[in-house]
Amino acid sequence: MKKTMTTLRATLAGALAATALATAAPAFAAGFDQGALIKPATKVNLIFVPKVVHPWYDVVEQGVKAAIAELKKEGVEVTYTWDAPPTADIDQQNRRIETDIGRKPDGLAVSCLDPATNTQVLKEAAKTKVNLITFDTYCDASFPFVGHRKDEEDGRTAANYLGEKLGGKGTVGLLVGSLTAPNHVARIRGFKDELAKKYPGVKIAFEQPDNDNLEQAVSMAESGLQATPDLGGIYGANASAPIGAARAVIAAKRIGKTLVVGAGDIPETYQLIEDGVISAITAQRQWEIGYWATRYLVAAKQNHTTPMEHATGGFLMTKETLKAK
Repeated sequence: MKKTMTTLRATLAGALAATALATAAPAFAAGFDQGALIKPATKVNLIFVPKVVHPWYDVVEQGVKAAIAELKKEGVEVTYTWDAPPTADIDQQNRRIETDIGRKPDGLAVSCLDPATNTQVLKEAAKTKVNLITFDTYCDASFPFVGHRKDEEDGRTAANYLGEKLGGKGTVGLLVGSLTAPNHVARIRGFKDELAKKYPGVKIAFEQPDNDNLEQAVSMAESGLQATPDLGGIYGANASAPIGAARAVIAAKRIGKTLVVGAGDIPETYQLIEDGVISAITAQRQWEIGYWATRYLVAAKQNHTTPMEHATGGFLMTKETLKAK
């Protein structure tokens, strides 16, 4: 009897659910236009806050401009402010973000320099209902992200390339970028771990933070070369570092003797690769970062759904790959 009652209840519940669905479905289809959820926007104001003024971000901005040109043809006028701090300073960047929140833009894009503190500021921004996106450097799972997150893998790729070129022995120096930038930290972690596992005969002669500053990178590379005249290679974890290392190698007349490998490409990088001063770069598609960050912020303003993460990818750039292009 108990089993029969249970079966009846289940059957009745199923029938009621089916009836409710059958009743509700036609009403929903006939009386609700999902297109009405979209909020057309003809004017959109965006603010971008990179880590620092840097040529690498110039390519990101080119992608922003390309997206804006497309959107204009679609009837959407997008204006933007590029609010880059002159130096990679955490407090200065957070102050800029706070000021930009007060400007009440339609969308705010931030490249996190220090996720630990940036996250707190961005959570305050989220409370204002501003459309928010992070780019270049992953910050926190709470915020949408456009960029490349395989930084540790990039470090490993660079370590394997350099370790193989050195024949598994010699000394290398590290220009580690910013000590708080997670992408710089991850690249160095991957590089050192891979070197220790696969090329124990390659020793690290020096490890210095250049803070993604070209002048600092040159100075540190020069000091490293003076301290270790037979230095086999230099790895730079950001776009400034390999260029700084390359300039120091040229000045020390060590082209082809001290190999330069790094992360991040800017126009000067290409020429130095062609000249044989920089051996390899793990590059990103930063144009894509700017393009899609813009597209998603405008889409969010129009109440479209957007992804929490858009991986833009990366690749190894050498003299051979440049020739192939």
